[in-house]
Amino acid sequence: MKETTGKVISVSRQWWFKVNTKPIRLSGFDGAIYPYIIKVAYSVDGKEYFKRKWYSAGINHPEEGDLIKVSYDENKPNKAKIL
Repeated sequence: MKETTGKVISVSRQWWFKVNTKPIRLSGFDGAIYPYIIKVAYSVDGKEYFKRKWYSAGINHPEEGDLIKVSYDENKPNKAKIL
């Protein structure tokens, strides 16, 4: 496995998957947190690839424009893992 640097190009909140953090709520969004999906663009030998990663609710996620490490297979660069 080789490593390269990828750039977060989009961060989207999954509105349909709400996690309630309070046992009793006063409104629909009181104490609600949501998971995120990030999309990362990385390039290998001049060709650009994309990878998505799901972050659970309550876990800090990278913001759009952040640089993160991507580990990929030498033979199949589209098979990657966001670190």
